[in-house]
Amino acid sequence: MKHILRLAMTALIALAPLLARAWDYEGHRVVNQLALASLPTNFPAFVRGSATAERIAFLAGEPDRWRNTPDLPLKHCNGPDHYIDLEQLNDYGLKPEMLPVFRYDFAGQLAVIRKAHPEKFKPLDPARDEDHTRELVGFLPWAIIENYGKLKSGFSYLKAFENGAGTAEEISNAQANLIYIMGVMGHYVGDSSQPLHTTIHHHGWVGDNPQHYTTNTRFHSWIDGGFFNKIGGADVTRLQSKLRPARLVMIGERTAKPEEMFQAAMSFIIEQNKLVEPLYRLDKEGKLSGEDSAGSEGREFLEGQLLKAAQLLGDIWFSAWQQAPPDTYLSAQLAKRRRE
Repeated sequence: MKHILRLAMTALIALAPLLARAWDYEGHRVVNQLALASLPTNFPAFVRGSATAERIAFLAGEPDRWRNTPDLPLKHCNGPDHYIDLEQLNDYGLKPEMLPVFRYDFAGQLAVIRKAHPEKFKPLDPARDEDHTRELVGFLPWAIIENYGKLKSGFSYLKAFENGAGTAEEISNAQANLIYIMGVMGHYVGDSSQPLHTTIHHHGWVGDNPQHYTTNTRFHSWIDGGFFNKIGGADVTRLQSKLRPARLVMIGERTAKPEEMFQAAMSFIIEQNKLVEPLYRLDKEGKLSGEDSAGSEGREFLEGQLLKAAQLLGDIWFSAWQQAPPDTYLSAQLAKRRRE
Protein backbone atom coordinates (compact mmCIF):
# COMPACT_ATOMS: atom_id res chain seq x y z
CA MET A 1 0.00 0.00 0.00
CA LYS A 2 2.81 2.40 0.93
CA HIS A 3 4.51 1.58 -2.37
CA ILE A 4 1.33 2.50 -4.28
CA LEU A 5 1.01 5.77 -2.37
CA ARG A 6 4.64 6.65 -3.14
CA LEU A 7 4.01 5.96 -6.83
CA ALA A 8 0.89 8.14 -6.78
CA MET A 9 2.75 11.03 -5.13
CA THR A 10 5.59 10.71 -7.63
CA ALA A 11 3.08 10.88 -10.48
CA LEU A 12 1.42 13.96 -9.01
CA ILE A 13 4.75 15.74 -8.67
CA ALA A 14 5.66 14.86 -12.26
CA LEU A 15 2.31 16.21 -13.42
CA ALA A 16 2.63 19.45 -11.46
CA PRO A 17 3.22 21.65 -14.53
CA LEU A 18 0.11 20.21 -16.13
CA LEU A 19 -2.02 20.90 -13.05
CA ALA A 20 -1.01 24.55 -12.69
CA ARG A 21 -3.38 27.07 -11.23
CA ALA A 22 -2.98 30.81 -10.85
CA TRP A 23 -4.33 31.87 -7.48
CA ASP A 24 -6.66 29.38 -5.91
CA TYR A 25 -10.40 29.93 -6.30
CA GLU A 26 -10.44 32.21 -3.25
CA GLY A 27 -7.78 34.46 -4.78
CA HIS A 28 -9.61 34.69 -8.08
CA ARG A 29 -12.84 35.54 -6.22
CA VAL A 30 -11.04 38.40 -4.47
CA VAL A 31 -9.86 39.80 -7.82
CA ASN A 32 -13.39 39.82 -9.24
CA GLN A 33 -14.91 41.20 -6.04
CA LEU A 34 -12.39 44.05 -5.86
CA ALA A 35 -12.88 44.83 -9.55
CA LEU A 36 -16.62 45.13 -8.95
CA ALA A 37 -15.98 47.44 -6.01
CA SER A 38 -13.85 49.68 -8.25
CA LEU A 39 -16.64 50.37 -10.75
CA PRO A 40 -18.02 53.93 -10.69
CA THR A 41 -21.63 54.56 -9.73
CA ASN A 42 -22.64 55.33 -13.32
CA PHE A 43 -21.65 51.85 -14.50
CA PRO A 44 -24.73 49.81 -15.50
CA ALA A 45 -26.60 49.01 -12.33
CA PHE A 46 -27.50 45.41 -13.23
CA VAL A 47 -24.05 44.23 -12.02
CA ARG A 48 -24.58 45.54 -8.48
CA GLY A 49 -27.16 43.16 -7.03
CA SER A 50 -25.90 40.72 -4.42
CA ALA A 51 -26.86 37.68 -6.50
CA THR A 52 -25.11 39.13 -9.57
CA ALA A 53 -22.00 40.01 -7.56
CA GLU A 54 -21.87 36.45 -6.25
CA ARG A 55 -22.31 35.10 -9.80
CA ILE A 56 -19.38 37.18 -11.07
CA ALA A 57 -17.25 36.09 -8.11
CA PHE A 58 -18.16 32.43 -8.67
CA LEU A 59 -17.30 32.61 -12.37
CA ALA A 60 -13.76 33.68 -11.49
CA GLY A 61 -13.01 30.00 -11.01
CA GLU A 62 -14.71 28.73 -14.18
CA PRO A 63 -11.65 28.27 -16.45
CA ASP A 64 -9.99 26.16 -13.74
CA ARG A 65 -13.14 24.04 -13.42
CA TRP A 66 -12.78 23.15 -17.10
CA ARG A 67 -9.74 21.13 -16.06
CA ASN A 68 -12.00 18.52 -14.46
CA THR A 69 -12.39 16.60 -17.71
CA PRO A 70 -9.85 14.41 -19.52
CA ASP A 71 -11.10 15.67 -22.91
CA LEU A 72 -7.94 16.55 -24.84
CA PRO A 73 -9.54 19.11 -27.20
CA LEU A 74 -10.66 21.15 -24.18
CA LYS A 75 -7.24 20.80 -22.52
CA HIS A 76 -5.64 21.91 -25.79
CA CYS A 77 -7.64 25.15 -26.04
CA ASN A 78 -7.95 25.92 -22.32
CA GLY A 79 -4.51 25.20 -20.87
CA PRO A 80 -2.38 27.73 -22.80
CA ASP A 81 -4.84 30.55 -22.09
CA HIS A 82 -3.64 30.63 -18.47
CA TYR A 83 0.01 31.58 -19.06
CA ILE A 84 2.72 32.91 -21.34
CA ASP A 85 6.34 31.93 -20.70
CA LEU A 86 8.02 35.15 -21.83
CA GLU A 87 11.63 33.94 -21.58
CA GLN A 88 10.84 31.17 -24.04
CA LEU A 89 10.32 33.80 -26.73
CA ASN A 90 14.11 34.18 -26.84
CA ASP A 91 14.37 30.70 -28.34
CA TYR A 92 12.29 31.95 -31.26
CA GLY A 93 14.07 35.27 -31.66
CA LEU A 94 10.86 37.08 -30.67
CA LYS A 95 10.33 40.00 -28.31
CA PRO A 96 7.18 40.34 -26.18
CA GLU A 97 6.64 43.92 -27.31
CA MET A 98 6.46 42.81 -30.97
CA LEU A 99 3.99 39.92 -30.79
CA PRO A 100 1.05 39.96 -33.23
CA VAL A 101 -2.43 40.92 -32.09
CA PHE A 102 -3.90 37.74 -33.59
CA ARG A 103 -3.59 34.46 -31.65
CA TYR A 104 -3.22 32.20 -34.68
CA ASP A 105 -0.68 34.47 -36.35
CA PHE A 106 1.45 33.94 -33.24
CA ALA A 107 0.90 30.17 -33.28
CA GLY A 108 1.88 30.15 -36.94
CA GLN A 109 5.06 32.10 -36.20
CA LEU A 110 6.10 29.52 -33.63
CA ALA A 111 5.51 26.64 -36.03
CA VAL A 112 7.44 28.30 -38.87
CA ILE A 113 10.43 29.08 -36.64
CA ARG A 114 10.51 25.57 -35.14
CA LYS A 115 10.50 24.05 -38.61
CA ALA A 116 13.24 26.39 -39.87
CA HIS A 117 15.50 25.86 -36.83
CA PRO A 118 14.91 22.35 -35.44
CA GLU A 119 18.36 22.39 -33.85
CA LYS A 120 17.15 24.99 -31.33
CA PHE A 121 14.39 22.83 -29.89
CA LYS A 122 14.54 19.53 -28.06
CA PRO A 123 12.35 16.76 -29.50
CA LEU A 124 9.09 16.40 -27.60
CA ASP A 125 7.99 13.21 -25.90
CA PRO A 126 4.52 12.50 -27.39
CA ALA A 127 3.49 10.78 -24.17
CA ARG A 128 3.97 14.09 -22.32
CA ASP A 129 2.24 16.14 -25.00
CA GLU A 130 -1.08 14.41 -25.52
CA ASP A 131 -2.92 17.75 -25.64
CA HIS A 132 -0.40 19.23 -28.13
CA THR A 133 0.43 22.28 -26.03
CA ARG A 134 4.13 21.78 -25.27
CA GLU A 135 5.20 23.61 -28.44
CA LEU A 136 3.14 26.64 -27.43
CA VAL A 137 4.51 29.52 -25.36
CA GLY A 138 1.07 30.35 -23.96
CA PHE A 139 -1.85 32.55 -25.02
CA LEU A 140 -2.65 34.54 -21.86
CA PRO A 141 -2.69 38.07 -23.39
CA TRP A 142 -4.92 36.86 -26.23
CA ALA A 143 -7.36 35.31 -23.74
CA ILE A 144 -7.65 38.73 -22.08
CA ILE A 145 -8.17 40.85 -25.18
CA GLU A 146 -10.49 38.38 -26.90
CA ASN A 147 -12.76 38.53 -23.86
CA TYR A 148 -12.49 42.32 -23.92
CA GLY A 149 -13.83 42.14 -27.49
CA LYS A 150 -16.67 39.86 -26.42
CA LEU A 151 -17.52 42.26 -23.61
CA LYS A 152 -17.65 45.23 -26.00
CA SER A 153 -19.90 43.21 -28.28
CA GLY A 154 -22.19 42.41 -25.36
CA PHE A 155 -22.48 46.04 -24.29
CA SER A 156 -23.15 47.02 -27.92
CA TYR A 157 -26.15 44.76 -28.31
CA LEU A 158 -27.40 45.44 -24.78
CA LYS A 159 -27.51 49.16 -25.61
CA ALA A 160 -29.30 48.38 -28.86
CA PHE A 161 -31.95 46.34 -27.04
CA GLU A 162 -32.36 49.00 -24.35
CA ASN A 163 -32.63 51.86 -26.85
CA GLY A 164 -34.55 50.04 -29.55
CA ALA A 165 -37.53 48.61 -27.71
CA GLY A 166 -36.00 45.23 -27.05
CA THR A 167 -38.17 42.93 -24.96
CA ALA A 168 -37.59 42.49 -21.24
CA GLU A 169 -36.41 38.94 -21.96
CA GLU A 170 -33.89 40.13 -24.56
CA ILE A 171 -32.47 42.74 -22.21
CA SER A 172 -32.27 40.23 -19.35
CA ASN A 173 -30.47 37.69 -21.53
CA ALA A 174 -28.02 40.30 -22.81
CA GLN A 175 -27.24 41.26 -19.22
CA ALA A 176 -26.75 37.61 -18.26
CA ASN A 177 -24.30 37.17 -21.13
CA LEU A 178 -22.29 40.16 -19.95
CA ILE A 179 -22.20 38.87 -16.39
CA TYR A 180 -20.81 35.56 -17.64
CA ILE A 181 -18.08 37.19 -19.75
CA MET A 182 -17.12 39.59 -16.96
CA GLY A 183 -16.77 36.75 -14.49
CA VAL A 184 -14.83 34.37 -16.72
CA MET A 185 -12.44 36.96 -18.13
CA GLY A 186 -11.56 37.97 -14.57
CA HIS A 187 -9.80 34.64 -14.25
CA TYR A 188 -7.32 35.44 -17.00
CA VAL A 189 -6.61 38.93 -15.72
CA GLY A 190 -6.01 37.35 -12.32
CA ASP A 191 -3.63 34.85 -13.92
CA SER A 192 -1.64 37.68 -15.49
CA SER A 193 -0.82 39.17 -12.07
CA GLN A 194 0.66 35.91 -10.74
CA PRO A 195 4.32 36.25 -11.81
CA LEU A 196 4.78 32.49 -12.13
CA HIS A 197 2.28 32.52 -15.02
CA THR A 198 4.59 34.73 -17.06
CA THR A 199 7.76 32.66 -16.86
CA ILE A 200 9.54 29.39 -17.60
CA HIS A 201 10.28 29.24 -13.85
CA HIS A 202 6.65 28.43 -13.09
CA HIS A 203 7.21 25.35 -10.91
CA GLY A 204 10.55 26.09 -9.32
CA TRP A 205 13.66 27.63 -10.86
CA VAL A 206 14.95 25.86 -13.98
CA GLY A 207 18.32 26.05 -15.73
CA ASP A 208 21.23 28.09 -14.38
CA ASN A 209 20.58 28.97 -10.77
CA PRO A 210 23.50 31.01 -9.37
CA GLN A 211 21.28 32.50 -6.62
CA HIS A 212 20.16 29.05 -5.49
CA TYR A 213 16.45 29.76 -5.71
CA THR A 214 14.06 26.96 -4.86
CA THR A 215 13.55 24.21 -7.43
CA ASN A 216 10.65 22.73 -5.49
CA THR A 217 7.79 22.04 -7.93
CA ARG A 218 5.31 22.81 -5.14
CA PHE A 219 6.40 26.47 -5.05
CA HIS A 220 3.69 27.36 -7.57
CA SER A 221 0.87 25.94 -5.48
CA TRP A 222 2.25 27.66 -2.38
CA ILE A 223 2.04 31.05 -4.10
CA ASP A 224 -1.39 30.31 -5.60
CA GLY A 225 -3.01 29.56 -2.30
CA GLY A 226 -0.86 27.78 0.27
CA PHE A 227 0.49 31.04 1.66
CA PHE A 228 -2.94 32.66 1.92
CA ASN A 229 -4.40 29.52 3.48
CA LYS A 230 -1.75 29.67 6.19
CA ILE A 231 -2.31 33.34 7.04
CA GLY A 232 -6.11 33.13 6.93
CA GLY A 233 -6.70 34.60 3.47
CA ALA A 234 -6.20 37.96 1.84
CA ASP A 235 -7.40 41.03 3.75
CA VAL A 236 -10.17 42.08 1.36
CA THR A 237 -11.29 45.04 3.47
CA ARG A 238 -7.79 46.50 3.54
CA LEU A 239 -7.34 45.93 -0.19
CA GLN A 240 -10.69 47.55 -0.95
CA SER A 241 -9.60 50.66 0.93
CA LYS A 242 -6.68 50.96 -1.52
CA LEU A 243 -8.81 50.83 -4.68
CA ARG A 244 -9.06 53.76 -7.04
CA PRO A 245 -12.16 54.12 -9.25
CA ALA A 246 -12.04 52.19 -12.51
CA ARG A 247 -10.99 54.23 -15.54
CA LEU A 248 -10.11 53.68 -19.17
CA VAL A 249 -7.14 51.34 -19.54
CA MET A 250 -3.83 53.19 -19.67
CA ILE A 251 -0.56 52.60 -21.47
CA GLY A 252 2.01 54.49 -19.47
CA GLU A 253 0.58 57.94 -18.86
CA ARG A 254 -2.01 57.96 -21.64
CA THR A 255 -5.33 56.29 -22.36
CA ALA A 256 -5.11 53.19 -24.53
CA LYS A 257 -7.14 53.20 -27.71
CA PRO A 258 -9.40 50.16 -28.21
CA GLU A 259 -7.03 48.77 -30.85
CA GLU A 260 -4.17 49.07 -28.34
CA MET A 261 -5.70 46.77 -25.74
CA PHE A 262 -3.35 43.92 -26.66
CA GLN A 263 -0.38 46.23 -26.16
CA ALA A 264 -1.80 47.25 -22.78
CA ALA A 265 -2.27 43.61 -21.71
CA MET A 266 1.26 42.71 -22.85
CA SER A 267 2.73 45.71 -21.00
CA PHE A 268 1.03 44.57 -17.81
CA ILE A 269 2.31 41.00 -18.23
CA ILE A 270 5.85 42.19 -18.95
CA GLU A 271 5.81 44.19 -15.71
CA GLN A 272 4.68 41.15 -13.71
CA ASN A 273 7.42 39.05 -15.32
CA LYS A 274 9.96 41.47 -13.83
CA LEU A 275 8.73 40.34 -10.40
CA VAL A 276 9.60 36.67 -10.89
CA GLU A 277 13.06 36.94 -9.36
CA PRO A 278 11.94 39.24 -6.50
CA LEU A 279 9.29 36.62 -5.70
CA TYR A 280 11.90 33.85 -5.57
CA ARG A 281 14.12 36.12 -3.48
CA LEU A 282 11.32 36.59 -0.94
CA ASP A 283 11.06 32.84 -0.67
CA LYS A 284 14.81 32.44 -0.25
CA GLU A 285 14.79 35.02 2.55
CA GLY A 286 11.98 33.24 4.38
CA LYS A 287 9.48 36.03 3.77
CA LEU A 288 6.91 33.71 2.20
CA SER A 289 6.76 31.37 5.16
CA GLY A 290 3.52 32.84 6.44
CA GLU A 291 4.89 32.69 9.97
CA ASP A 292 4.80 35.66 12.36
CA SER A 293 6.35 38.92 11.19
CA ALA A 294 8.53 37.12 8.64
CA GLY A 295 5.49 36.74 6.41
CA SER A 296 4.42 40.39 6.41
CA GLU A 297 6.54 41.35 3.39
CA GLY A 298 5.34 38.30 1.49
CA ARG A 299 1.75 39.19 2.33
CA GLU A 300 2.24 42.74 1.09
CA PHE A 301 3.70 41.44 -2.17
CA LEU A 302 1.03 38.84 -2.94
CA GLU A 303 -1.92 40.98 -1.86
CA GLY A 304 -0.46 43.74 -4.01
CA GLN A 305 -0.62 41.41 -7.01
CA LEU A 306 -4.30 40.68 -6.34
CA LEU A 307 -4.95 44.42 -6.15
CA LYS A 308 -3.13 45.06 -9.45
CA ALA A 309 -5.25 42.42 -11.19
CA ALA A 310 -8.46 43.85 -9.74
CA GLN A 311 -7.62 47.37 -10.90
CA LEU A 312 -6.78 46.20 -14.42
CA LEU A 313 -9.93 44.07 -14.56
CA GLY A 314 -12.15 46.95 -13.41
CA ASP A 315 -10.49 49.18 -15.99
CA ILE A 316 -11.10 46.65 -18.78
CA TRP A 317 -14.76 46.26 -17.80
CA PHE A 318 -15.15 50.05 -17.70
CA SER A 319 -13.32 50.48 -21.02
CA ALA A 320 -15.44 47.84 -22.75
CA TRP A 321 -18.60 49.61 -21.61
CA GLN A 322 -17.36 53.02 -22.67
CA GLN A 323 -15.79 51.88 -25.96
CA ALA A 324 -18.57 49.58 -27.18
CA PRO A 325 -19.50 50.72 -30.72
CA PRO A 326 -23.12 51.07 -31.83
CA ASP A 327 -24.68 47.81 -33.01
CA THR A 328 -26.08 49.31 -36.20
CA TYR A 329 -27.29 45.99 -37.60
CA LEU A 330 -29.32 45.07 -34.52
CA SER A 331 -30.64 48.62 -34.20
CA ALA A 332 -31.88 48.47 -37.80
CA GLN A 333 -33.54 45.10 -37.20
CA LEU A 334 -35.25 46.39 -34.07
CA ALA A 335 -36.47 49.46 -35.94
CA LYS A 336 -37.85 47.19 -38.68
CA ARG A 337 -39.57 45.07 -36.03
CA ARG A 338 -41.21 48.15 -34.52
CA ARG A 339 -42.53 49.26 -37.91
CA GLU A 340 -43.98 45.85 -38.60
